[in-house]
Amino acid sequence: MTDSTRWDDIALRDGDIVISTAPKSGTTWTQMICALLIFQSTDFPQPLNAMSPWSDSLLHPREEIVAELSAQRHRRFMKTHTPLDGLPYDERVTYITVGRDPRDVAISWDNHLTNTNFPTLMTLRAAAVGAEEAGGPPPGPLPEPPESARDRFWLWVDSPEEMPGLPGMLHHLSTFWQMRDQPNVILLHYQEMKDDLEGTMRKLATRLGIEIPEKKWPELVKAAGFGEMRRRADELAPDGRVWNDREQFFHRGISGQWRELLDADDLRRYRDRVQELADPQLVEWVHREKIIS
Repeated sequence: MTDSTRWDDIALRDGDIVISTAPKSGTTWTQMICALLIFQSTDFPQPLNAMSPWSDSLLHPREEIVAELSAQRHRRFMKTHTPLDGLPYDERVTYITVGRDPRDVAISWDNHLTNTNFPTLMTLRAAAVGAEEAGGPPPGPLPEPPESARDRFWLWVDSPEEMPGLPGMLHHLSTFWQMRDQPNVILLHYQEMKDDLEGTMRKLATRLGIEIPEKKWPELVKAAGFGEMRRRADELAPDGRVWNDREQFFHRGISGQWRELLDADDLRRYRDRVQELADPQLVEWVHREKIIS
């Protein structure tokens, strides 16, 4: 569904922002926050996914994405799910990622798949790029997912790295973790965004060199809240053509849902899997607790 070589055609600018996250880790939320900070208004000239396009998505022709980005005159903030090691690195550009407890990501991904209209998705892909650019024809019908939510959780945890799942998520975060001391690399955490949205927004504005008049902050913070974003799903949900329900894209946005699903044996198995995949410091940071010794 993506082609990172598309970045070769995008001329980066001083001040560009690249929001690079693993799926279901707060991508649209971060795009919304950046939009609010850049425009300093809750009213936008375009839908969010037009202002902040998914730059290497195969749902739009390559030349269309390049032309749209070239025409933008506001400070650009682009979306991608490509890890930092697959992006052009430019010191003039700010790179933002978001960490989220992978166990919550797995639950959110399960809802995401349920809400995706895959026939429409594949039709749009074929119309936008054809088989050659996409690296071959689209896959056949997806296999039926396991009936059990626990089994679907383990399918995500044990997926290959090139697919959305735990290995790919932790690889994505590790590419940022290794560069976290660079002044143009920012690691946010989903839970911190939930616990202190205003504080997160103020810190991000400082890192991006954006000054916000004090009187504007209450309105901007309110607009970045989950409930308000869900109310505006028609203009904020990415590429609404592929969702069965745009509001469901903003499903619940809560943490700890996995506690209702996993027992002690599951958690031991999960701990062992995580230990195989990532640096212990990164594991502790993303889970906000020490889960491995």
